[in-house]
Parts: sequence; structure tokens; C-alpha cells
Amino acid sequence: MGDVLARALWERYEPVHDLVYFAPEAHRAAEDLGLRGFWMGYFALRAAPLGPVTAPVVTGCFYVFHPDRVARALPDAWGYTTPADALTARLAAVDAAMRRLYGPDGVASGAMTEAADLAWEAALAADTAGRVLGAANQALDRPHQPHLRLWQALTTLREHRGDGHVAVLVAHGLGPVEAMVLKAAAGESDATLQRETRKWDLMTWQAAEDALRERGWLAGDGSLTAAGAAVHEDVEARTDAAAARPWKVLGEAAAARLADLLDPLARTVLDAGLVPPGNPAGLTGGPWESSRPAGG
Repeated sequence: MGDVLARALWERYEPVHDLVYFAPEAHRAAEDLGLRGFWMGYFALRAAPLGPVTAPVVTGCFYVFHPDRVARALPDAWGYTTPADALTARLAAVDAAMRRLYGPDGVASGAMTEAADLAWEAALAADTAGRVLGAANQALDRPHQPHLRLWQALTTLREHRGDGHVAVLVAHGLGPVEAMVLKAAAGESDATLQRETRKWDLMTWQAAEDALRERGWLAGDGSLTAAGAAVHEDVEARTDAAAARPWKVLGEAAAARLADLLDPLARTVLDAGLVPPGNPAGLTGGPWESSRPAGG
């Protein structure tokens, strides 16, 4: 049951977490720090809990980005701002975005406070041994305002899950590009969007496709074979299992309650069109599925 809850909760907290990437308030916050362009802001705001790290560290942690994409942002970003200021700015940006989307009554509601307290309890229960991004976010101070406490807790849980997912990919011998090819072939994301935003050239992408074909996981037309589909399902199942501990500790009833509380928050983000179709996160179910345009 913990694995099922881990999937259901992820489908609902990922859109709320994603405000820090896609909300215009986050873009303005990065610009106000002096960060140049979307990607410098992205890497600085997301990596800030790790301290003033260099590009190789972030390339390893984030996994799917070409080293050149990261190196164009880090460590240069730390010449414009500090990790501490970036953390302050990202929380202020999320504050503004959540107030705009949910309104003053929404951020001050009892439901928001209940969701924040449940999510914080789950985040504290996250097992972070071997999970660098999850641990770095878990170590941050507890925000006083409930909506910010909720966002930070969800971010800890999101990075905890992502760390576990990377471990599963490594165990399967799936490198960064092969992992993205597998995800795109499963219909969970757009291949071109993945390749271009992560800055991989077409030749490298095609080489990864060839490697998966040699393993019998990718058909000639780019779809998954039966063996490839089984590998993809195993990766997702093991990722859910690795992310299950916070929900087991929280308890089935409380976790289900949190999912119910997060559902309208996620739908609001998705209905606002902030998360792009074919999103790299691979959101396909839950609120994402029901928020797709007809025929989308």
C-alpha cells in the first residue's frame, strides 16, 4: 500500500513543487538576484540547499543534464548571488505564486495548515541516507507560514523520490540519455523537449536509442518492446518502493488525507497551464491526466 500511496502523492505534489521552475514569480526572483537566463536561475534555485557547489556535483545529482548545460550556470551563479540569498528568493517567489494561485483565503485556510503539517511530518520521516538532494532540503529550517511549510516539505519529498529514482536507474544500467529515451518511449514525456532542454545532441540521443535496441528494449519504430515495457514498469515500481517510507510512517489514512488535500492544489497549477505538456517529470496520471485538454 505504501508504494501505491507514493505514486498517488507524487502525482499531486509534483505540480505544486514545480511552481519554483515555471511560475513567473520564480523567473523574476532569479532575475532580481542577477542570474542570467532561465537555466542559471533553475540551477541556482534548485541547487541552493547544497551550498556553493560546482557544476560536476550538480550534474551528478540532477543526472539527466548534459554537463555543458550545468557548466554554463555553475559556479558562475555564485558570483551573482549566494546559496543563502537564493534560498530566500525562491521561498519568496513561491510565496507570491501560491498567494496568486490560491488567493489569500486559500493560503490562510485550515486545509492548507492541515496539509502543511501532514507533509512536514512525512518529510521528516524521509530516509535520506545516500540521498543528497533530499537530505539537503530536509535540513532546511521549518517555514512559519503554512503554505511555505507545505511547499518546502513537498520539495523535500520530491527530491527524496528523485534521489531514489536515480539510484534505480543506475542499478538498471540506464545512463542519463538512455533513461530519458525509455521515459519518452513509454509516452511519459516528449523526446524532443527532453533532449533539447537537457542539451543533448541528436547523435548522442540516437546512440542511446541504439543501445536500448541492442538490449532488446526498444523496437525499430522507437516504441518499447515487451521487455522494454517490463523494465520501465520495474523502474517505476522500484522508484515507488524507494519513496514509500514517509507514507508508511505517516500512516495510510493520513497519507490518503494529504492526497485529498493536495488534489485541488495540484489541479489549480495544472489548469493554469504552468507545467508544459510532455513535461520532463513524466506526469501522466492523477490530476495531470484529468487536467489535459480534450484530445490532448
